[in-house]
Amino acid sequence: MSSRIAMLSEMLPDSADAAIILSNENRRYLTGFVSSLGHLLVTREESYLLVDSRYSEAARQQAQNCTVIAYRQFREELVQLIREKKLHHILLEGSAFTLNNAAYMETILHDAEALPIKTDELDRLLGKMRLIKTAEEVGKMRKAQQITEDALTATLKLIKEGVTEKDLALELEFRMRRAGADSVSFDLIALAGKKTSMPHGVPDDNRVHNGDLLLFDIGATVDGYHSDMTRTFAFGKIGSEEKRVYETVRQAQQNALDTVREGVSCGSVDHAARSYIAQAGYEGFFGHSTGHGVGLAIHEDPSVSPDSAFILRQGMVVTVEPGIYLPGKFGVRIEDMVMVTKNGCMNLASLPKELTIL
Repeated sequence: MSSRIAMLSEMLPDSADAAIILSNENRRYLTGFVSSLGHLLVTREESYLLVDSRYSEAARQQAQNCTVIAYRQFREELVQLIREKKLHHILLEGSAFTLNNAAYMETILHDAEALPIKTDELDRLLGKMRLIKTAEEVGKMRKAQQITEDALTATLKLIKEGVTEKDLALELEFRMRRAGADSVSFDLIALAGKKTSMPHGVPDDNRVHNGDLLLFDIGATVDGYHSDMTRTFAFGKIGSEEKRVYETVRQAQQNALDTVREGVSCGSVDHAARSYIAQAGYEGFFGHSTGHGVGLAIHEDPSVSPDSAFILRQGMVVTVEPGIYLPGKFGVRIEDMVMVTKNGCMNLASLPKELTIL
């Protein structure tokens, strides 16, 4: 944690005396403290975590490499601190501030005779820091992934005709939390039949029937770090078209996985999957990006998308998740979370991807 705050201090542009971090993920990344509210002020010499009485005791016990200030009046405390430290230009975390929050902060800085720097520069600096995962971070993601896979494996054994999508999503979440997950990574996706054609469909009372494809897009968090995985299964006998689409997606994903390595562009990884799907006759039925970064947020940089020139580096963790979606019929997606290595990638998922008939 010390090196992270020190690194951010050193990376501050010459135009800024300090930075204010508001987002839960970045505040946690820099201090190790988990809370739903708090302002972290990072100057070139020191850092200060401002929290109210709800968090003060925990912050003093857990927050690392910063001075915890428990305030009664946030505005007055921050104004005084800025004046004492003679700060004049303060970089704001643009993506974390709503218009109302930004306007409020601007009035506080005006009272402190300081000016806000309202750009995306701080977001880019923090994003750059979080791109490369440490062994400890990857370990947490591995644990989250294992919890996810164990929950899915157990839930698959309970599937029978007539069970609802809601039932399956609830069972998955219950098993993840009971196994030690902090939470689920997002609203879990469990879809059956025609609804699998919706990439981010919402589980409802739709029931599983013989001959359905079942799509699960699921993930858990451990110490704030996410897992993300998608698998598609067949419930009973399915048709030849479903099998062909499944195999097309499976091979497209393998092509993309084979492309991932240090020095390769995200666009090249996307192309490896997308071009294969197009050549198989399904151009236009794969609308989303091939993947995204994962870490303290479920969607982080980089974006593994068609036009991305972003170059992968060793230690980055991204998803590889091509799909084919035929509206009104069915859809297939297969997703793994992988860590980029010098000569390829290390797959954090272990569940098989050959078509499984339940």
